[in-house]
Amino acid sequence: MTQSDPTGAETVERKLALTVQALAESEAKFRAIADSMPQMVWSTRPDGFHDYYNARWYEFTGVPQGSTDGEGWNGMFHPDDQERAWAAWRQCLETGEPYEIEYRLRRHDGVYRWTLGRARPIRNEAGEITRWFGTCTDIDDLKRSDQAKELLSQELSHRIKNIFAVVSALIALSARQHPEAREFANAVRTRINALARAHEFVRPHTETSRPSVGSMTLHAFLADLFKAYTELTGEPRILVFGDDATFDDQAATSVALLFHELATNAAKYGALSVEGGRVTLDTRRAGDRFTLTWTETGGPRISGPPERTGFGSSLATLSVEGQLGGRLERTWRPDGLQVVADLPATALSRRRAAQNVA
Repeated sequence: MTQSDPTGAETVERKLALTVQALAESEAKFRAIADSMPQMVWSTRPDGFHDYYNARWYEFTGVPQGSTDGEGWNGMFHPDDQERAWAAWRQCLETGEPYEIEYRLRRHDGVYRWTLGRARPIRNEAGEITRWFGTCTDIDDLKRSDQAKELLSQELSHRIKNIFAVVSALIALSARQHPEAREFANAVRTRINALARAHEFVRPHTETSRPSVGSMTLHAFLADLFKAYTELTGEPRILVFGDDATFDDQAATSVALLFHELATNAAKYGALSVEGGRVTLDTRRAGDRFTLTWTETGGPRISGPPERTGFGSSLATLSVEGQLGGRLERTWRPDGLQVVADLPATALSRRRAAQNVA
């Protein structure tokens, strides 16, 4: 008969006790860390059942502990956001994709605050989801700040558009009083209207206010942008040639800002500031790169680069290097400025590039 081994049993019990103690200490540490965070922290079972919230959640919402377990959390959202939040959460549970959404969460005083909700799944070695951990971050102040900026941007744009309209109307009125100047007035009004269209692209935008260029090509877009610099005879002073490209609204604002700035400076100080001055814009694709070369000729002689860089020039550089992922080089030649924008070929039509990758 085999005798029992009390020493072995005690060892197993001791290991089990140490494991339980370690788990308890680990959970205590997690709760201490979670409760010290400024964000609301929550956790769910693999099926999405909420079974943990940190202290910050209860401080913010003011609800009794445990009252939002399970599916009770959705009732804390603004009625207009509940179905949208549910749909996004169900999608993540089905696919295992990270959860991220903005919604309005009810505070303890009944005020709804904009909140950013995020969650990531935890998986075991077999790739199965064992838990979801998420956070809620109060972004209401940031949201209101963005809305205020958008309102200010729209108001500024509205006032500038009114200025264009008033100037155009004054020119039309003067032309009626002086019929001999009608042809000249019509040409000036055309330029003013072209500048107004260019302004719509270069003003600050949010995703919702950003103008769309539809299926317009790069050359068609630039021709419309440069209409303001057409001679009274109808001859353009900025000649665009070379390879055309598919063009979408994701690149429109950056390209418009760059060439609106270059054309404006050329009209003030460069080739377009004198009669007979010209600009050529050569657009070339080579492999995975697309190069746009702006060359001024016939303007005032240039002795060298300016002593300081203006705000507009800095914005143009930011548009190319920051937003389009390219490089911008300026060469101050004696007979005129030359600017080369070297871009990834995909920068001008990001949607089509994304579709091709997919």
